[in-house]
Amino acid sequence: MLPAPLSHSKALGPGVTGPELLNPTSARLERPPQPTAQQPSCGAHSFMVDPAHLEGNPTAGWDPRQLTKNPYVTGTSVMAIKYKDGIMIASDTLAAYGSTKRYKTVQRVFKVNDNVVLGASGEISDHQYIMTLLDELSTEDYRADDGHVKSPQEVYSYLCRVMYNRRNKFDPLWNTLVVGGVNPDGTSFLGCVSMVGTHYTDSHVTTGFANHLARPLFRERQHDDMSEEDALALLHDCLKVCYYRDKQSINKFQVAKCTTTGVNISEPFSLDMKWDYKLFAAPTKWAIGSW
Repeated sequence: MLPAPLSHSKALGPGVTGPELLNPTSARLERPPQPTAQQPSCGAHSFMVDPAHLEGNPTAGWDPRQLTKNPYVTGTSVMAIKYKDGIMIASDTLAAYGSTKRYKTVQRVFKVNDNVVLGASGEISDHQYIMTLLDELSTEDYRADDGHVKSPQEVYSYLCRVMYNRRNKFDPLWNTLVVGGVNPDGTSFLGCVSMVGTHYTDSHVTTGFANHLARPLFRERQHDDMSEEDALALLHDCLKVCYYRDKQSINKFQVAKCTTTGVNISEPFSLDMKWDYKLFAAPTKWAIGSW
């Protein structure tokens, strides 16, 4: 029978071990090792969360945990409609830093899989995090290799739980998400999820200023059996209306289409604008008290 070792091995290097195993100790302790934060000997932050480090303990030398109180780099409206062959989602490519039109080539509509498209307004970094989560789901589907991929309803339900979970932690993801796609039976799906987890489905959904500017046009002209040409013309008109009145928008857009044949996201394009309207030339003529 082999004798019991008298000390722990040093094979676990100092960069990955906790203080209990950092130095050789007796293998026969009077008490079990106490759980402590796995702090590397190089002085970096702990591997696991130590409450003493999160409460602003002045002796610990760490800052308290901080949550996102306001979004910094944001995208504006996203709009989507159903049509005869599937769904369309449109947005511009601007990521604004406050009121500064800082990043003008940011894609805000993404392909999740061959059946689902996602659009997002709000904080760009949170949107990138959400896309990382969805990429993990798509990777799991690929690795399973069973021919099954997430349907639009499944992705929509998953994002509802993600957003509501983060809201309950008082650390929400500052996004409003539009999920669209085609179900395996060929029916179209379109839904919207807010930053606190509230959600709804409809034949047309919008976020941001488009809730006020584009939604009336959708109610008047959209119907589920409209042609692709009519649906694209309607989206173009709504994009123009939002660009005229939303200072956080630019004349550079992308449109994503999802049908039974797959997902297609257009290259960025611009629309012809008209600025010689009489009210544009004299915007304060009938505004009493304005300059």
